[in-house]
Amino acid sequence: MASVGDSDLYRVPAVKPPTSEYLRELSQSMGLQCTDVDLGVYLEHITGTLRGYDRISQLVGPSLPVKYPRTPGYRPSPVENTLNGWYWKCDIKGSDNGRLSGKTIGIKDNVAVAGVPMTNGSKLLEGYTPEFDATVVTRILDAGGRILGKTNCEDLCMCGSSFTNVTGPTLNPHDRSRSSGGSSSGSAALVAVGEIDMAIGGDQGGSIRIPASWCGIVGLKPTFGLVPYTGACPIEITIDHLGPMARTVYDCALLLEVISGPDGINDSRQSSTFHVPEYTKQLKTEMAGKKIALITEGFACCEQNVQNVVRETALKLTTKGAVVEEISIPLHKDGVAVWYTIALEGAYNCLYKGNGTGYHWKGYYPSSMQEALTRGFHLRPQDMSETFKGAVLFGAFIQKNYQNKFYSKAQNLNMMLTAAYNKVLEEYDVLLMPTLTSVAPELPKQDSTLKERLKADSGMDVNCMPFNCTGHPAISINAGRSLDGLPIGMMLVGRHFHEVSVLQIAYAYEQLQNN
Repeated sequence: MASVGDSDLYRVPAVKPPTSEYLRELSQSMGLQCTDVDLGVYLEHITGTLRGYDRISQLVGPSLPVKYPRTPGYRPSPVENTLNGWYWKCDIKGSDNGRLSGKTIGIKDNVAVAGVPMTNGSKLLEGYTPEFDATVVTRILDAGGRILGKTNCEDLCMCGSSFTNVTGPTLNPHDRSRSSGGSSSGSAALVAVGEIDMAIGGDQGGSIRIPASWCGIVGLKPTFGLVPYTGACPIEITIDHLGPMARTVYDCALLLEVISGPDGINDSRQSSTFHVPEYTKQLKTEMAGKKIALITEGFACCEQNVQNVVRETALKLTTKGAVVEEISIPLHKDGVAVWYTIALEGAYNCLYKGNGTGYHWKGYYPSSMQEALTRGFHLRPQDMSETFKGAVLFGAFIQKNYQNKFYSKAQNLNMMLTAAYNKVLEEYDVLLMPTLTSVAPELPKQDSTLKERLKADSGMDVNCMPFNCTGHPAISINAGRSLDGLPIGMMLVGRHFHEVSVLQIAYAYEQLQNN
């Protein structure tokens, strides 16, 4: 009797072989000048090679673990979602005890939670439900955390404001006419109003620190590779970060402890050799002798009221014995150009052409997410957000005319930028500057133009972007408020894998404010 695995039974081929006519047209379009005899040989060779693709299709690949039971949850009504911070509500309980026992957590909607719908803020992923938990989700549940849902984020995380999500804008808890910041908009807004204790955010160009600043909470972009990105939708694999968001530095440090550390063969962004300290046990330290560098270029790009508040805040640390000095890093101004070149071309190749996963890196590829994005990009391209359409158009133009010439040079210049920061950090414990150039602006109105909406999407995060490229840890903590009562963030940047320094100084300032 034949079995399902019987090799003599007919199987639909994984890839339908090309016809001779198709190969001829392809050869002509690529200028390969193949003869008909050549094409016959190549067709035979291709058909043989495709047998390996048949076998790849038959084999069952590994999946990330799902360790804790859950129900799918539900899409909340506006009555229980007044800021539009939630995409989906659920209630997933983890271990009975652990470092996060009693803590409630929101997960940014670009991070997979098994059995819970996921859109990454976009129409393109509507109807997709992951069958796996991202590594950070498993670690949170293992530590006793309780996940209350998926927090809204900007469409494919391609916006620094909070108006591109498919469900509508996420509102700033301090002024509902204003942006909460993006792309981790829902995470920041919900933490700020106390609906959750902490949240996972994602940061490719400031997307943890922007909403943290405008919502008045604490948000940390860790060192590149400290926190595994496994199971999250990327933009460009050299600038992708996941990190903690919370109301206090202690809770931010606590969540960082839980989610940090190597993920084995799953994530090649990571080194397998680093050690994760217990950050919460090292927060209290003497400020005497700590050296803080105010970066001239990081202040000069900001509105005057933002500069004033952050300078006054920085100087308060001198009352605890810290040394605060202003220095110049001229290359900081060029970090924006480096970021745009890497991020836009990288997004085109990784997120768009690579269908949300990209190519040429070792690790776990979330294939179901890739399939869902593939369908979205090809069946509903008109439903891409305006910001992503702009990125795709630009990326296609550059690739067609210049290939990777400028991307490569930007990555090389990034080494110079990294070295410039590292040189200063040899003498100083942290770099300090405003997180953003301004306070939260008003959200675009219904009758706004495309030009106005694209302008509202960018420009606020010129201080954030460089550190996504260089990978330094950077935390945003509330420095105070503007005259009209809006939060203003202060950013501290430290040495690679030295989150302890930025957390200690942020904690010292937080205690100074609370006393």
